[in-house]
Amino acid sequence: MVKTNKNWVAMTDDAIIMELGIFIKKSRIAKNKTQAEIATNAGINRWTISQIENGEAINLNSLIQILRALDALHVFNTFTFQEQLSPLEAVKLKKKERKRARGSSTNNSATQSDW
Repeated sequence: MVKTNKNWVAMTDDAIIMELGIFIKKSRIAKNKTQAEIATNAGINRWTISQIENGEAINLNSLIQILRALDALHVFNTFTFQEQLSPLEAVKLKKKERKRARGSSTNNSATQSDW
């Protein structure tokens, strides 16, 4: 059975960097690209690609450029943040919710009944 979820919290910084390097290397090979090709597309030195693939730290700008060259920026989709209401705010909004619809209140004599 393949383990799909990693315990990122329990991992050391070096282990996380190593996992990033593995991801980049596998993505690069899956696209049948050399380190030199990715480096050229990313606008960085080939040595930087080699560093991350070997588990060495690189700067964040280089990481973004590499992921862009690999068409793998989708990994940042998990960084989205959604605002959450506190329970008190939710109750306040619920109280303000409309409970009934009002009829139109026009004072036009043509629409008023003769009754």
